[in-house]
Amino acid sequence: MTPADQSRQALEICRRAAVVPVLVIEDLAHARPLAEALVAGGLPALEVTLRTPVALDAIRIMAEVEGGIVGAGTLLTPADVAAARAAGARFGVSPGASDRLLDACEAEGLPLLPGAATATEVMALLERGYTMQKFFPAETSGGAPAVKALGGPLPQVTFCPTGGIGLGNAATYLGLANVVCVGGSWVAPKAMMEAGDWAGITRLAQEAAALR
Repeated sequence: MTPADQSRQALEICRRAAVVPVLVIEDLAHARPLAEALVAGGLPALEVTLRTPVALDAIRIMAEVEGGIVGAGTLLTPADVAAARAAGARFGVSPGASDRLLDACEAEGLPLLPGAATATEVMALLERGYTMQKFFPAETSGGAPAVKALGGPLPQVTFCPTGGIGLGNAATYLGLANVVCVGGSWVAPKAMMEAGDWAGITRLAQEAAALR
């Protein structure tokens, strides 16, 4: 899969909703009801970060939930890419980008949302064919003003800003011409997951989906 094809597919996924939930799953029993709650609330694209021992198993379970599009976040190595693809991930997200990681995603046919935080990084990814990128870490890298400024010289690149984004500032990012969606963990609070408050998570998802 070419980077251009990857970016087109990543863009299609990002257009599904205003927010891509960034999920850290520590209890495998949470995987299915969490996915069902978020999809019911209007957030179908789900990023499961590879930060816990059960992450890959969670992807396998969540991939079975009707209406969901499950991806793997925190992709760092070619091994991560292969494992995520084997688990059923339909897209990948990385905090940055390296040639080895990009090569692996292209070889596996895994649409990737590669991370960038500077004009140089954005240009390097654009040169390779990636027009849909993740702006990370968003708030500490200049926030919405920085994303807007990148749109001047680089209007052909669109972003999913992630990092420090919540209900209070998501709309500011989503109001920018070069932002397709934002990534955030606020729609799946750890306390709500531990309490099994799936109806509450659905309400948070509905609130987030309504931002667009």
